[in-house]
Amino acid sequence: MENFTMLQFFEWYYPAGGRLWNQLKNDAQNLKKKGIDSVWLPPAYKAASGGYSAGYDVYDIYDLGEFDQKGTIPTKYGTKQEYLDAIAAAQKAQLKVYVDVVLNHMGGADEIEKVNARKVDPANRNEFISDVYEIGAYTKFTFPGRKGKYSKFIWDWQCFSGIDYDAYKKETAIFSIQNQYGEGWEDVLDDENGNYDYLMLSDIDTRNPSVRQELKNWGKWYFETAKFNGFRLDAIKHMDHGFYNEWLDYMRNEFKHEFFTVGEYWAFDLPKLLKYIEATEGRMSLFDAPLHDNIHQASKAGKDYDLTTIFDNTLVSANPERAVTLVENHDTQPLQSLEQPVDAWFKPLAYALILLREAGYPCVFYADMYGSKYTDKGGDGKEYSIELPIVAELETLLYVRKNLAYGTQRDYFDHPNCIGWTREGDTDHEDSGCAVVLSNSEDGYKEMEIGAGHAGKVFVDYLNKHDGEEVIITADGWAEFKVKAGTVSVWGIKK
Repeated sequence: MENFTMLQFFEWYYPAGGRLWNQLKNDAQNLKKKGIDSVWLPPAYKAASGGYSAGYDVYDIYDLGEFDQKGTIPTKYGTKQEYLDAIAAAQKAQLKVYVDVVLNHMGGADEIEKVNARKVDPANRNEFISDVYEIGAYTKFTFPGRKGKYSKFIWDWQCFSGIDYDAYKKETAIFSIQNQYGEGWEDVLDDENGNYDYLMLSDIDTRNPSVRQELKNWGKWYFETAKFNGFRLDAIKHMDHGFYNEWLDYMRNEFKHEFFTVGEYWAFDLPKLLKYIEATEGRMSLFDAPLHDNIHQASKAGKDYDLTTIFDNTLVSANPERAVTLVENHDTQPLQSLEQPVDAWFKPLAYALILLREAGYPCVFYADMYGSKYTDKGGDGKEYSIELPIVAELETLLYVRKNLAYGTQRDYFDHPNCIGWTREGDTDHEDSGCAVVLSNSEDGYKEMEIGAGHAGKVFVDYLNKHDGEEVIITADGWAEFKVKAGTVSVWGIKK
């Protein structure tokens, strides 16, 4: 078995101008050579903010950059043809392509409708704070630019369970739409805010059987059009899990295709993730948000963080087969909605933790491979300039993951500031095996066993932190492996 690695091939502040799809097309072979096996692409359909949108304020799921809607034909990332060409080029380079599926909400409606609604308490969405009254809701989607091509389905207020704006009173609040499918919210597993069905914009109501059928029709059309390999599902915490059980079963049965799927259930409470995996009966993996939280905390606390606890209460420890591990993403990067960045000094350590161990399916963040510079307003209303540098060690860590990080794993999580592990290697990968040591404080070392099969072999630090120093493995397969203060070293057979 080969180690597989996913790349999130975008970040929130990727510049507008329609270049991302062409960038993937041109870079696909290079990514494969670097050790990337799959790419998660951003939402490819037209969004409410047109050519400037990262894609999550979904307007028309059938417009992949083909129709003149929301002031543009291409999306922020390019045209439909460029998208299809990029997927084909990625697959030709032996990369799997995972598409971002955003079916929780829609934005940028074409018409206002008169709708019966009730206001709810934002802190407890199950508590109504008004009687039923008429509001002006942006809930009618007719897609005049598409003119019924691919689907003639018209979305109206019966397709939505909630909205956050009354166009008549020009009032922002959370409104529960009183439709024939229920006076309240859909059942969701998460009880944050009483019920966390409502997230943003016009909240899709999957209790409506016509909506469920339309989303299946769209899924079929999307795959037949784009021929992708799997899904990243957005905002599943805010949706009835039964909908995606039904939708994924339909897609897999219709096309007899595995469709690897990872869901975004953003919660740091491990039992919530395990409950969701149980409710979806293993149909999808989840991003390991608790591990990201631990990594963030470790990067901020420095030497005061106990590294032996870095995997405590994480999905990769509790259910490694369903864990997609990550260091950062488009929501956690600086100035974004779930802002929880990882400090630059800790990123190489964090990537060693997700790339060089046996458990989990690691996902690398675009900005850590390509870098990023942007300005935006913070929560305090002030403008900030952000620079996210390339993680210089990442290329080597990807090489080690693909070529060396195999075989029996031995852990040495026995000091709060210095931890390590070894991978013994296997017969399928020539000269495989490695020893990894991390420090969040001063210089350190670990006495670790890597296996008697390596007796007499010379190991060096592939990250070049030790001026070419060599380590010779003893007859019984042990050695002392060093690490510099606040860094990671990865020791492998000298080439």
